[in-house]
Amino acid sequence: MESGIIEVKNLRKEYGDFVAVEDLSFSVAKGQIFGIVGPNGAGKTTTLKMLSSLIRPTSGNISMKGLDIYRDTVAIKSFLGFLPEESPLYEGMSVDDYLLFFSELYGVPRDRAKKRINELLFDLSLNADGKKIGDLSKGMKRKVAIARSLINDPDILIYDEPASGLDPMTSRYITDYVRLLKKAGKTVIFSAHNLYQVESLCDRILILKNGKMVTLGTAEEIRTEYGRIQYRLEFRVDGIEEYTISDVKFSDGNYVIITNDIDVLNQTTKWVASKGGDIVEMRTIVPSLEVIFLELMGVELFVD
Repeated sequence: MESGIIEVKNLRKEYGDFVAVEDLSFSVAKGQIFGIVGPNGAGKTTTLKMLSSLIRPTSGNISMKGLDIYRDTVAIKSFLGFLPEESPLYEGMSVDDYLLFFSELYGVPRDRAKKRINELLFDLSLNADGKKIGDLSKGMKRKVAIARSLINDPDILIYDEPASGLDPMTSRYITDYVRLLKKAGKTVIFSAHNLYQVESLCDRILILKNGKMVTLGTAEEIRTEYGRIQYRLEFRVDGIEEYTISDVKFSDGNYVIITNDIDVLNQTTKWVASKGGDIVEMRTIVPSLEVIFLELMGVELFVD
């Protein structure tokens, strides 16, 4: 099997007696969007910080493009962009000056940097009109932080909650922009709490709990492995007291059963027909990634 552009093997991070990440291994192929999800304290941010070389693992290995992330840190930083969840900006600077400053830190020639800044401002619809960063909205500031992560045109991007705390419109914009980054050939690893966003955006998804991998795969693979398809049947009939096939509820003048068993569904439809009743609605309930995630985290769900 061909190795990925990112390879993580047996990663472990300890803080004293506390194990934040334990025996984590995965690979990311070039051009993929790779999502990491989990509850607070699952190890998402710790993992992303290790991937960006901000902190060192207690044990294990990380390589990018065949380079060791700690032995070849300088080389890797030339093609790596990182966006932390909390990204303080120099609020007294204008957007252009701020981005130009960071382009100099990355050694981007000034003429190329100015062209790159103009491209990013256009792509991100970031028209600051010479305003200082401190005068921008939260969404505009997040766009500035994203532009900063892209100033050296990196191949690999590591984003920690890129749309965290933003209004729905800006959050949707950033989600769509991440999709455009993939089309441009970038490889993106990001964490998020928005499971709908993750399901719609990611090629592969890693679910963490207590620093350990719960599962890893495409949304469809995770749904196939863990999702329980349910059937909902709504019907009208006289003499419901004779019905003994499954639990039944009364809702809006009709009777409803919800079951995982196709045989129960078939038996009930035959019973309703035998009693001269009517089928009001019959539908299949396919679990979303959010529902599967909550069940994997041990949250009990109730379906109406």
